[in-house]
Amino acid sequence: MTVYHFVGIKGTGMSALAQILHDMNYEVQGSDIEKFVFTEKALEARNIKILPFTKENIKEGLTIIAGNAYPDTHEEIVEAHHLGLPVIRYHRFLGEFIQRYTSVGITGVHGKTSTTGLLSHVIRGAEPTSYLIGDGTGSGVPDSKYFVFEACEYRRHFLSYQPDYAIMTNIDFDHPDYFSSIEDVFSAFQEMALLVKKGIIACGDDEQLQQIQAKVPVVYYGFGDENDFQARNVVKSTDGTSFDVFVRNTFYANFKITSFGDHSVLNALSVIALCHYEDVAVEVIQERLQTFEGVKRRFNEKKMNDQILIDDYAHHPTEINATIDAARQKYPDREVVAVFQPHTFTRTQSFLSEFAESLQRADHVYLCDIFGSARENVGKLSIDHLLERIDNSNRISEEDMSVLKQHEQAVFLFMGAGDIQKYQQAYEKVLNA
Repeated sequence: MTVYHFVGIKGTGMSALAQILHDMNYEVQGSDIEKFVFTEKALEARNIKILPFTKENIKEGLTIIAGNAYPDTHEEIVEAHHLGLPVIRYHRFLGEFIQRYTSVGITGVHGKTSTTGLLSHVIRGAEPTSYLIGDGTGSGVPDSKYFVFEACEYRRHFLSYQPDYAIMTNIDFDHPDYFSSIEDVFSAFQEMALLVKKGIIACGDDEQLQQIQAKVPVVYYGFGDENDFQARNVVKSTDGTSFDVFVRNTFYANFKITSFGDHSVLNALSVIALCHYEDVAVEVIQERLQTFEGVKRRFNEKKMNDQILIDDYAHHPTEINATIDAARQKYPDREVVAVFQPHTFTRTQSFLSEFAESLQRADHVYLCDIFGSARENVGKLSIDHLLERIDNSNRISEEDMSVLKQHEQAVFLFMGAGDIQKYQQAYEKVLNA
């Protein structure tokens, strides 16, 4: 029996896939950088071997699954080719693997991870389900009926998948280091739509998704009257959100979720639509929606003294808006303070005005230095270019986190896709001192 060796096993998708294969009784190991990455906790819990990168790891009998972050010139991949071992890129392996199940690919520029986590939690209340979430969480059940997975649009990797169903949450311009325009992003999603085999669940409130063409039925969800699945009578409170769902203008059921903001209602609607399509009992959907505890790095809260610290992956203006909205719903009487670390120079440059506009919606803003990517040219852009566009904002570094103590009873949103968590950890040390 082959051993699967993951080159870059600490990547979020790679770690999740390694967990799935391990759970399904395959032999799994991998290699990566020696610096701690949060995804390795789940690997260590399963006793999956994690090795430092070296070509000596590559031996006869291995099948190599290569992470997309590592080029063909990587020493382990070169050695695998030299020994004539199979080398399969992550997205291609996953594309073949999902064909054994009723597969649901969740895609969209925003909301993929939260929706994948929510669907996998809800639907496994009805049938055995394996799932791969983009926060590094994976679970494999050998006799699964469903395989729920996050399908990323970056570099058009999701074109390696031919799922039975696709949930499309939205189309927006992002990844300016790869996509040239919103039209370019749309073209990628349009290509993806033509690969789906049974049906597409798409957000009808999204203007771009309204134009998607497919060979299979497209079922729309949203707040607008023209949607097949519509949320009405939305009631927002400090402990969650409730709403009625109408299916083609006929009342279906009332649902409650424990999360906040309009985006959370939309995510839940997409899950309800998919489950309705697959004849999952409404009572199962209702119960599972209320027991979902969220995914990693999406509005994860910690209370310290009289302050609330929230860790969130938001790294695009649309996502910042959603996170601030959620904080305002749950904590309407508290000051909302954004601590934001822009992710990549290309994204910061492309969305400079939009970042300023979205962050301005917080009561106070602290900006960390830009988290750069190894693939990009830094240029002359700095955090000061964003700072000067935002009223009531300041720069902040790990060394001066104590300035946050002045915001008594505030809600702090630590937002970013880089290493923003180190700033939160630094502040926690200040509070514990």
